[in-house]
Amino acid sequence: REAHSSFKDLCGLAFAVLLESPGRADRVGPGRRRDPRPCGRGRVGRAAGHSRLPHAGSRRPRNAARAPRPPAPLTQPSAPTSPAAGSARLASGPRPRPRKRRAGSDGARGTEPVAGQVSPGAEEQGAGRVRGQRGSGAKRAGGREAGWGCGAEPKGTMGVSRLYTLVLVLEPQRVLLGMKKRGFGVGRWNGFGGKVQEGETIEDGAKRELQEESGLTVDALHKVGQIVFEFAGDPELMDVHIFRTDSVRGTPVESDEMRPQWFQLDQIPFEDMWPDDRYWFPLLLQKKKFHGYFKFRGHTTILEHTLCEVDTV
Repeated sequence: REAHSSFKDLCGLAFAVLLESPGRADRVGPGRRRDPRPCGRGRVGRAAGHSRLPHAGSRRPRNAARAPRPPAPLTQPSAPTSPAAGSARLASGPRPRPRKRRAGSDGARGTEPVAGQVSPGAEEQGAGRVRGQRGSGAKRAGGREAGWGCGAEPKGTMGVSRLYTLVLVLEPQRVLLGMKKRGFGVGRWNGFGGKVQEGETIEDGAKRELQEESGLTVDALHKVGQIVFEFAGDPELMDVHIFRTDSVRGTPVESDEMRPQWFQLDQIPFEDMWPDDRYWFPLLLQKKKFHGYFKFRGHTTILEHTLCEVDTV
């Protein structure tokens, strides 16, 4: 009984201290009825809509220092896709502001050439250099390039060349050709001509060859073309000067080297002539002037060629 009485006195004293503590009225609320029941007989301060009050011994004095809260652990971001996303995953700390870029900075870097790429300007310059090169049948000639209308003298003139002549006798409806009976070009129809001998001009050599191979003589020849022939594997080039005439004296006769024959202009035997004749013969019939270059493999295959009209030969 004495212990029970002491316990009741102690509870009453604690309850009185609790009621007299500051801030109690705010917890209970104005106009609310305080519960006088001792702490040993049930919940203390229970009211409608109110949670139970803590024990008086667990309250912290108002002016007591608050214990520091342990810092929250930082969580390591896992492979953020962007700086903003990575910073958002941090448990604490201010979110970094995006860096403001200067206008035009990315544009300057974007215009820098990438390794392995060519800038548009460089590409146009390179294309201009390619367009300025000569074709497959042209090459710089030593000292004679200015006289060629194709833009450059044929590449064959870089080698050792020998002068030749070729004469075609033309009438309004027919042309005189000769069948080669021996030597170079045997078995083919061709004009009349040959090598220029030492001490004579090219035109004099053409007149001489015409007279020797056909028996015809001529006072004037008209130079219409110049063609350089190259044969694969042969270091010597043939620099052939082509003439035409429509006024001759005499009658064509067969010689040891050529057998002359007239052909109508629409019946020229190109199948039995040199393959290059198909290219330049039409210009000859139209009385046009030309320059050309032909490279052969053997005597039947043209590997490459150049042919163009010119004003002067």
